[in-house]
Amino acid sequence: MEAHSTVATRREIPSALIEDARKHVYAAAVRTPLVRLNYAGPPEIYLKLENLQPIGAFKVRGAYNAVRLAGNRAQDGVWTVSAGNAAQGVALAARIVGVSCRVLVMDTAPAAKLNAIQRLGAEIVKASFDKCWQALSERTHPAMEGFFVHPFEDEEFIAGNATIGCEILEDLPDVEAIVAAYGGGGLSCGIASALQVANSRARVFAAEPETASPLALSLAVGSPQRFEAWKPSWVDGCGGKSVFPRMWDLAHHLLAGSVVCSLDEIQRAMRIIAERNHVIAEGAGACAVAAGLSGKCGTGKVVCVVSGGNIDLPKFSELVSTAAE
Repeated sequence: MEAHSTVATRREIPSALIEDARKHVYAAAVRTPLVRLNYAGPPEIYLKLENLQPIGAFKVRGAYNAVRLAGNRAQDGVWTVSAGNAAQGVALAARIVGVSCRVLVMDTAPAAKLNAIQRLGAEIVKASFDKCWQALSERTHPAMEGFFVHPFEDEEFIAGNATIGCEILEDLPDVEAIVAAYGGGGLSCGIASALQVANSRARVFAAEPETASPLALSLAVGSPQRFEAWKPSWVDGCGGKSVFPRMWDLAHHLLAGSVVCSLDEIQRAMRIIAERNHVIAEGAGACAVAAGLSGKCGTGKVVCVVSGGNIDLPKFSELVSTAAE
């Protein structure tokens, strides 16, 4: 594939926006624990348990921050596009501030996420992955109206995610690397932005499944790319079809690299997390742990962000029971 001619710029998330998020996100989110993975290293793996958020995923941080800062622009309701977790975050944020919410949800979303969205009172409109990805790029869809909350691209959402990085540095100041799943990039780039503000030397890595790894391709080529070999999988919370140019402007200078994991490696990581720490991790969260276990993020203290735990329990049982030991 030929590289795009776009010249990347160095986008930054304002430190003041991150500090503001730290003061307000806990109206919706909780400060999640950081625990050691009970698994012999190296590396020395720690788990940042974002699956323990009220919606079972980290997205509540960015979603609430974005909806809160929208103010009067959200009075006619909010909408977002999601594989499931961002939809829950925006739905909860909308409920807290008292506005309506509609969500365009990828038809690959598991029932566990759809049921949770409905419990939070949001209206669901299903669409194909391609149509949803197009709506993310164009920031519009004919079935949607109101204030659009982009689930990863805007600085308000990213600043909310950055609070995860702040918490990690407070709990483990000598962390050497942090790895987080990359779907659109809001999580990994948010964490990296927090570390940059704190002048931390820790490196931040993205983790992607082999079926959908546009960031690894983009880093290899040197410009934002589309991943033509994209395939759907049970790792539904990460792995997009392309790297958005505005996210590339963050990722290319904030992230140390992308670790691509096979589905077998992710499945094995899911089993290890369940067996050793009794934690339910969805595919994206297990992808980060698989990347950490690979040693490609370093052999010292590595924090893996368990970004969510929203997976249908029958599917979870099938995956952990058939994974390699």
